[in-house]
Amino acid sequence: MSWIYLVSAGLLEVVWAYFMKQSEGFTRPVPTLITIVAMIASFGLLALAMRTLPLSTAYTVWTGIGAVGAFLIGTFVLGEPINAMRIAAAVLITAGLVMMKVY
Repeated sequence: MSWIYLVSAGLLEVVWAYFMKQSEGFTRPVPTLITIVAMIASFGLLALAMRTLPLSTAYTVWTGIGAVGAFLIGTFVLGEPINAMRIAAAVLITAGLVMMKVY
């Protein structure tokens, strides 16, 4: 169950990061509210996952999901630039996440 909490927390991190961008510096009320709610839910689920998972695993996986997810949203939804080095960085982060789960 802890891994379900952790993956959900990571996905919610992507949600709040996207809506934080959409809030335009917290000047737009609806994206700001979504950011705050998703942030609280993400932290709450991370806390639940940390009841049984080690800090080093839980926090690394949470931030990794957020980083790679934000990269994908930025690239494919927001049209941010993509190049070989950015792809390589995302692949390395993903490899690190897999290693944290396996070892």
